[in-house]
Formats: sequence, structure tokens, C-alpha cells
Amino acid sequence: METLNRPLKKLNDHEVAVFCSQLSMLIKGGVAPFEAVSILLSDTKDKEGQRILNDMMMVINTGEKLHTAMEETQVFPDYCVHMVTIGEESGTLDTVLDALAAFYDREDALREMIRNALRYPLVMIGIMILVMFVLITRVMPVFAQVFAQLGTGMNAFSESLLELGTRLNRSSLLIVGVLCVFALLALFMIFAPAGKRMIARFAAWFPPTRKLHEEVAAGRFASGMALTLKSGMDTYQSLDLVGNLVDDRVVSEKILSAKALIREKGLTFPEALEKTAIFTQLYTRMVLVGFKSGSMDQSMQQIALHYEKETDRKIANIIAVIEPTLIILLSLIVGMILLSVILPLMGVMSSIG
Repeated sequence: METLNRPLKKLNDHEVAVFCSQLSMLIKGGVAPFEAVSILLSDTKDKEGQRILNDMMMVINTGEKLHTAMEETQVFPDYCVHMVTIGEESGTLDTVLDALAAFYDREDALREMIRNALRYPLVMIGIMILVMFVLITRVMPVFAQVFAQLGTGMNAFSESLLELGTRLNRSSLLIVGVLCVFALLALFMIFAPAGKRMIARFAAWFPPTRKLHEEVAAGRFASGMALTLKSGMDTYQSLDLVGNLVDDRVVSEKILSAKALIREKGLTFPEALEKTAIFTQLYTRMVLVGFKSGSMDQSMQQIALHYEKETDRKIANIIAVIEPTLIILLSLIVGMILLSVILPLMGVMSSIG
């Protein structure tokens, strides 16, 4: 087979969702995968996208299936490739692609919400540092000159701030360099895949966000299970595949325990979920009802939607608390610095008057 000209960058969640959605529409219309990819190629203006689709057409043209072409490009997530494989083997490719589009849309929305939740505090902290730096290094020396002209001195706190400002001025280049490093680190943590993994590990460890991180992982697990079960996989195979999606250590260990209970002790899927407490009691009962009625994929989909709404609400609440807290903190710091020099100055002016 001819060597593919592979791009280095993996597709993000939004790009995967768009690809799956467009391909699903074409396949639903009776278009064969090779022709569908050809149509997408003719509509694509992006050079990177054209390279990916060209590579896929090369592979399909040799007689390989769609999932092999996706795997050869090495830009699609492993989970997406596995699910397309199942869709092709079971004859439900259009349904699987639809479900994948919805799944990666949710993943993209969740990541964007988390990114926005981090962006505002980082911007506010940057503004706080900048304002304090300007006040201490530029404003405080002006007040020191005023006090000197009036023949009086500043109080101890103001003198300490002035001394700090003098030292900061001497090291201004070093401070600017450090701030630039912190800014680059913040951008890396928000946008780079490795940075996102660092944030995820921190969120899983940090006590105030640990519970939220587990709920996000449980929602991702429910969404993945809904997709695999809808594609005709059994629960054990689904657990094996979906376990790779979860990036929370606690939830991952529970999934492994559930697999062991099913394999070694012969428990049913709802019983294994109850023993491992992956979900709350309410959600576990929903799974049991779905298991008995033969609609477990729908139950899992409902659970995923519930987790999604709950996660959105909690993240919105966190942002609602962080925003006014940072504004109040900034106001207190600026006010404290200004009052430390304005009040003595007013005293001096009143005594002169």
C-alpha cells in the first residue's frame, strides 16, 4: 500500500463531530463510503482536511473499509474508529455515525465550558497582578515625593509597599519574564492536550473539584455505554471499550471492578454497577429498569443527559462564585493600597489647613 502523507495533528472533538455528522447524512442518502468521502473532499477548502480525505480515499480505493481508512490516517480517536468498525460490521453505520456526532459534540461543549471556566479567573488574576504592580512601582513613589515635600513621612505599611516597589523596579525585566512564562503556561494548560491532561489530574486531586470530576467521568461513561449498546455490543464488550474514555482514576477502577464481577462472579450489568457504585442509587435503578425492559441504551442516554445538565449547573455555579470573589479581592487590595497613603495625606492636608 502506498505510504500516506499523514498530518501530525489529531482531529479535535469538534472536527470529529462535523465529519461524522456530514458522513452520516450522505450514507443515509444511500451514498457509498468512497463516494461520500469524495463528496466531502470536493466541499473541503482546508488543506489539512483535503490531505486527510485524500489519504482515506487512497485506502478505500484499494478495497479496504471505511474504518481501516480512518485508522490509517492516524488522526481520528481510537474510540471513534472502533465504533465505526462496529457500525460497518453490524450494518448500522449511519446510526453509529449519528451517535458519534452527538457524543463528540457533547465532549466539545464540555471542554469549552471548562476552558471558559478557567479563562476568566486567569484573566482576572493577571489584571490583579498588573494593577498591583503599577500601584506599587508607579503610584507609590509619587505619594512618597508628596509626603517628602510636605515634610512628613509615610506610615509603616506605606513605607513597606514603597520599598517593595523599589525592589520590583530593579527587577522589572525579571518580573516581566516570569509573567510571560506564567502566561505561556496558562495558554499551554488551556489549549494543549498535555496541558488539559495536567488540569484533569489536578481537578481529580483537588478536593473542591474532585466530586465534579468524578461526575464528568461518570457522565462520559454513560454516554459511551449508550452508544456502544445502541450499536449492538454486549455489556462486557461495551465496558472494555468505554473504559478507555474515562480519565478519572476512581471511576476507571470502578469500571475494572465491574468487569471483574461480570466475568468472575457472573453478575448482571446492573448488579455490577450497584456493587461498584459507579452511579448513584437512582441512576442504578434506571439501568435496572432499562435492563429488564430491553432498553438499557435509552436508560444510559437519559443518565448521560442528567449528568450533562448537572455538570453544566455546577460549573456555572463555580463561575458565578469565582467572578464576584475575584472582583471583591481586587477591589480590597487596590483600596487598601490607596487608603494607606490617602488617609495620612488627608490628615496632613487638614492640619495645614
